Amino acid sequence: MSVRDQTAMSPVPILPEVESADRVQQTGRVGKRTFGVEEELLLVSADSGHPVPAGAEVLEAAQEWLGTDRDHQVDHEFKMEQTEIGSEPCTEAPQLLEQLMELRRTVSAAAGTTGVHAVALATSPFRVWPRPTVNERYQRMTEAFGLVARQQLTCGQHIHVGVDSQAEGVAVLDRIRRWLPVITAMSVNSPFYQGEDTGYSSYRTIAWGMWPTAGPTARFGDVATYQRTIDELVASGTALDDGMIYFDARLSASYPTLEIRVPDVCTDVGDSVVIAVLARALVDTAAGEWVNRRPDPDIRVEMLRAATWRASRSGLSGDLVDPVVGTPVPAWSLVDDMVRHVEPALREHGELEWVASALKKLRTSGTGADHQRASFARRGLLSDVVLDAARRTVI
Repeated sequence: MSVRDQTAMSPVPILPEVESADRVQQTGRVGKRTFGVEEELLLVSADSGHPVPAGAEVLEAAQEWLGTDRDHQVDHEFKMEQTEIGSEPCTEAPQLLEQLMELRRTVSAAAGTTGVHAVALATSPFRVWPRPTVNERYQRMTEAFGLVARQQLTCGQHIHVGVDSQAEGVAVLDRIRRWLPVITAMSVNSPFYQGEDTGYSSYRTIAWGMWPTAGPTARFGDVATYQRTIDELVASGTALDDGMIYFDARLSASYPTLEIRVPDVCTDVGDSVVIAVLARALVDTAAGEWVNRRPDPDIRVEMLRAATWRASRSGLSGDLVDPVVGTPVPAWSLVDDMVRHVEPALREHGELEWVASALKKLRTSGTGADHQRASFARRGLLSDVVLDAARRTVI
């Protein structure tokens, strides 16, 4: 929910329309689909790990480090205890990894000059009453949404994947819904909130879901229905503008991309990149299904919400819900199903072996939530959780 969302108030249509009869020709791709990542980072005291409202100072320092040609890659966030970094569009996983590592290190170094750490945690383990960034739009949001806005301090990973048209983008949105809870489960990195273990692996998912437009969506079917849905939500007052359409996945209001918004920010940058790679493969696969007129399953939103809740509760430990059949499935079995589903896209991009290796590491080392709980278990100190994550954010 960065300041760049303020410019996201023009109508969503920013891509050329493609009639269904022309879609095979119009969606034929030369080269790899671009993708990029935005990461929201928590700003904390270097001594105690408590959140610090240092967003303005960190942004100024980071922009000086990056220079004017790249200062757009760091931005304000909704709360002063946050900052945001964003990669340029990439076509290769190593390119994205290099950019995110450089940006994390640069922002961390800049934050260090102000006496704080920039940490990839999706919620603060400590009790905090966050301060909104001084901004007219943020003030209106706080007034309109009350406690939901006042207490909101969550950090997510937003993945932008290039799409060729609105028609392709909406078709992809309809087809990737079933897999988004799996992406959530892979990213879980927020078990602690307001000083306690919530019992959830991604409490950020629960807290973020309080926004009235957040969460999974029904099948749209076409661009007109997608646009009408957004127009009606804005007209209803439950979203101030297009930038407050917080669907789990949406067409970007600012870029020619589809934006997947469900992951927690990941402390391990390698986890961020493998999730982004899988997200691009999901988009590639769904676009191919649309071109070849394969039907998408008509999954009820209620079942998607159940699958999302299960993913936020247990992450990759235990079962997830397969929203197509509506039954519990071992988490890693559903991850394997997703990889098989996108395997042709991964093979085409030369990423299958890399993804397999990254998932093996994730399975062995555990999710961000696992790491946080292990850090806390050693001495029972929330400061250990935050300072360990600060160290691992820039490895």
